[in-house]
Amino acid sequence: MRALYTAATGMAAQELSVQVISNNVANLRTSGFKRQTVQFQDLLYDQQRRAGSQTSNQNTQVPSGVFIGTGVKTVATPRIMSQGNLSPTERTYDVAINGEGFFKIQKPDNTIAYTRDGSFELDSQGRLVTADGYLVDPTITVPNNATSYAVSPQGIVTIVQPGNVQPQQIGQLTMSRFINKVGLESLGNNLYGETAASGPAIDGTAGADGIGTLQQGYLEDSNVNSVTEITGLISAQRAYEFNSKIVTAVDQMLTTTAQMFRA
Repeated sequence: MRALYTAATGMAAQELSVQVISNNVANLRTSGFKRQTVQFQDLLYDQQRRAGSQTSNQNTQVPSGVFIGTGVKTVATPRIMSQGNLSPTERTYDVAINGEGFFKIQKPDNTIAYTRDGSFELDSQGRLVTADGYLVDPTITVPNNATSYAVSPQGIVTIVQPGNVQPQQIGQLTMSRFINKVGLESLGNNLYGETAASGPAIDGTAGADGIGTLQQGYLEDSNVNSVTEITGLISAQRAYEFNSKIVTAVDQMLTTTAQMFRA
């Protein structure tokens, strides 16, 4: 029976939904993580009787046709790019984005990636890097004799060196935003990549050009809501069970039909 295949697509869809939920929950404490959702569409229909077709020589028409659905498919797993809470870390090089925008990161192959995770450190050369050692773009190098380090809400990086009372600017964190940030490619390691769907990166400075401000000593929390994920998990589990019961029911019907033919 066709219902076996239809129910199987439903089970596969709910299995994927649980997989997405499990990834959201696993990243509940990941800085800058954006939760994903699953979007489904119904599959093509077997049209056995067209709506509006004639049923007699008197031009009578069928008010509604016969369309048999063939199941469901997954069309997208978009990320919800809403703002996460900002939590203090008391770490000098941590920076959180309050509003729109991404930090620019230079990968080892010299390509540019983007992130909301501002948990930065210094490498052996005093350069600002991510937890994986990827350089922040543009490169910002902190002298080894700096006695203080500060990042303004506009991304201006200043230090104070011995013998100088006035802060000295050593760089500025350049930010980027996208027309369709949901279209960014997830690269792992808290990084995103530009795609044709996201559109090209629009560079700017924090506090201007439609980009949010920066807050030193803070990190953006994941926007995963545990209650929402539990509710989604229960719904997916129930839908999976309903589809599995359909498979069981169809199997029993086929068994009964086979026994009738043997009789």
